[in-house]
Amino acid sequence: MQTRPIGTTGISLSEIAFGCGGNAGLMLRGEAREQERIVARALDLGINYFDNAPDYGDGLAETNLGRVLKTLGKRPLLNSKVEIRQRDFGDIAGHVVASCEASLKRLGVDHLDVFQIHNGPSAIDPKIEGKVYTQLHIGQFLGVSGAIEGIERLKRAGKIRLAGFICRGNDGAEVRQMLDTGLFHIINVPYTLLNPTAGMPKPDGFDWGRDFGDVITDAHSHGAGAAVYAPLAGGFLTDDAVAGRARHPLARATDPASESARKNVARAAQFRFLADARGCSLAQAAYRFILDHPGATTALAGITTMEQLEEIVAAAKLPGLSDSEQSRLIQIWTENERSN
Repeated sequence: MQTRPIGTTGISLSEIAFGCGGNAGLMLRGEAREQERIVARALDLGINYFDNAPDYGDGLAETNLGRVLKTLGKRPLLNSKVEIRQRDFGDIAGHVVASCEASLKRLGVDHLDVFQIHNGPSAIDPKIEGKVYTQLHIGQFLGVSGAIEGIERLKRAGKIRLAGFICRGNDGAEVRQMLDTGLFHIINVPYTLLNPTAGMPKPDGFDWGRDFGDVITDAHSHGAGAAVYAPLAGGFLTDDAVAGRARHPLARATDPASESARKNVARAAQFRFLADARGCSLAQAAYRFILDHPGATTALAGITTMEQLEEIVAAAKLPGLSDSEQSRLIQIWTENERSN
C-alpha cells in the first residue's frame, strides 16, 4: 500500500483508509471476531488510517475499534470528529473539547492524529435543530468560544495533532475561508464518479447534485490534504447495485424503488466502461478515479466484508485513467438527460 502526505504536515496516510461509519456497518453491527479479523488484515495490507466519529452508533464504532486495536496490540493513525448540535451552542468550544476527550476514552488512546468538525461551514444560518449537525454558521467556527477555539485548546493540551472539517457542498467560499486560517490541514469531502465537483470545476450542464467547488484543489494549494468519504456514492457505484442485487445485511439499507435510487443506479451504470477496460469491478474503477487526483490524500473505504477489503485495496494498483477516458467522463457528466 502506497502512502500520500497530508499536505505539508509530514504525516502520510495510506491511499486506502478504513472508514468505520454506518453505511458499511462492520464496526457497528458486525461480530467482534469478524471485526478483529478484518481490521488485522487491513493493517497487514498497509492501511494505516482509521476514520471514526461519535455519531457512528453513538460512540459504538469508537468503542469497538478501541477494543479491536487493544486486542491486536496496534496503534495506527486515528481520526475522530465532533458533532455540534443546537444544544451545544451555549459553549461550542467547551463541547469540542469534551467530545474529543470522550472519543479518546472510547478509543483507549491519549491523543488523536486527526480531529475534525463534523459540521460543514455555512455562510447562512442553517437553523439546525434536534440531532442535526450537518452544517454550522461560519461565525460559530471563527467567533469567540467557537469551534476553532476548542480546536486550539486541544492542540495546546497535546490531545490532537491535526485538525480538519467536513465539506457539505455549495460551500466553496466558506471552505476556503476556513483553510485561510491555517489551522486546518485536512478536509473530508465526497469526490465520486457521480459527483466530481470537489475535484474539478463543475462541468457545463452538470446537475447531479451539490457543487463542491473544487475544494480538493484549494486544500492542496493551502498545503492541506483531502480524505474522500462515500467513495462509492452511498453504495451505488458497485456491480451489485447496478445489477439490482441486495446489499449485505450489515450495510445500511436503502429503498431501491425510490426515484433517487433508480436515477443513481442508471447513472452509475454509465461508468462500467472504466471497469471493463481494466477487467475490474465498478467499485475498483471508482476508487481508481479518486486516486488519480493529485490532491486526494486517501479514500475512506467503508468495509463490510473481507472480500470487499481485498477488492478495494487492489484498486490502488490499477492503471490510471487515460485522456480518452477522462474525455468520456466529461461527456457523461454534461449529458444529464441520459440518466433520467
